[in-house]
Amino acid sequence: MKATRNYPKYTVTPKAEASVLQGHPWIYGEEVLTAEGKTENGGLVDVLNKKGRYLGTGFLSEHSKIRVRLISRNANDGFDESFWRRKLQWAWEYRKSVMAPEDLNCCRIIFGEADAFPGLTVDKFHDLLSIQVLSAGMDRIKNLLLPMLAEILRQDGYAVRGVYERNDAALRDKEGLPQYKAWLPLPGQEPPASPSVEIVENGIKYLVDVENGQKTGFFLDQKYNRRAVGRLTAGKTVLDCFTHTGSFALNAAAGGAKHVTAVDISESALEMARSNAVRNGLESRMDFLAADVFDLLPELEHSPTRYDFIILDPPAFTKSRKTVANAMSGYREINYRAMRLLPRGGYLATCSCSHFAEEDRFLSMLWSAARNAGVQLRQIEARQQSCDHPILWGVDETNYLKFYLFQVI
Repeated sequence: MKATRNYPKYTVTPKAEASVLQGHPWIYGEEVLTAEGKTENGGLVDVLNKKGRYLGTGFLSEHSKIRVRLISRNANDGFDESFWRRKLQWAWEYRKSVMAPEDLNCCRIIFGEADAFPGLTVDKFHDLLSIQVLSAGMDRIKNLLLPMLAEILRQDGYAVRGVYERNDAALRDKEGLPQYKAWLPLPGQEPPASPSVEIVENGIKYLVDVENGQKTGFFLDQKYNRRAVGRLTAGKTVLDCFTHTGSFALNAAAGGAKHVTAVDISESALEMARSNAVRNGLESRMDFLAADVFDLLPELEHSPTRYDFIILDPPAFTKSRKTVANAMSGYREINYRAMRLLPRGGYLATCSCSHFAEEDRFLSMLWSAARNAGVQLRQIEARQQSCDHPILWGVDETNYLKFYLFQVI
């Protein structure tokens, strides 16, 4: 039965129509020609082309440049509890299909637009869910969605001890939403006493603090890239730059590295990395150094210490197109220095987690760094984010992580 179309009607430009037909779910404010009817911020609206053809239904964001975020392109959809339960089930079934059972201990269950939940992130850390809500529409229905998701997981035998909201992101300001951190109430459940939980990824144990850790508590998108590094490190001396809480360094040590030096500018991050090393019995083959990588790499050229394997996993150097050129200079500098430090036959893992540092630019930067360093790169693997962060074709923003493994010759 066709759903009753009683939503406000937003007519959009041909440019917006073309974007929607190519699969992109965003309508920008300047692409709205007319708005017929009213709803509250975060309410549902129908999107039409200039001829009145239905293009989709989405959440209104009155305060954002992204005025409408589509959740459906089917005029027969009704947006009741059963609609959302079905979408949550699809997202969870996808993770169960593409990941091994042991990898579900910690994984991303909802990846925003890639799962048609615009602005919503849900990460599973053992029996805690850590969420971030960055759109007005998702904020309106989070209290419907999260208890349903917890129920779906429990029916599959996965305990959910609590749901923590990491809504301390500046992007919420652009949606007219307050920033805060808090436990989201679940029916019949008291919030957990602690925001910390132990997870297991690639056989390595970590203590994750969902209240104070980066983003939702821990970066899950490099799961299989860490595993790929671990397969290459046996017997090698490894330098892990921008180690944060030590995930690449720990995979390298667990893979049989002779010794791993983990570097980060943050002492608090290194303290967690040390703790994780002890948790896994790997501390005897690791040391931890508080330093700025941009200063350290040139200094190491004059050091007697030599490394067989260097890992570069920097934070995003750019979060907008305006700063891409500066970001590429930063990437070029650290990759050039790493290539100079490595012996012939040494190994390099390098990546960028910025959507704006597009792959062509990143590859051009690597070519330039290698040429200036006087080395040639033999590619072992080109990788992306793990499959629980799916790339949705037509939505470039979901394709952000570039990861390369090279031998330097």
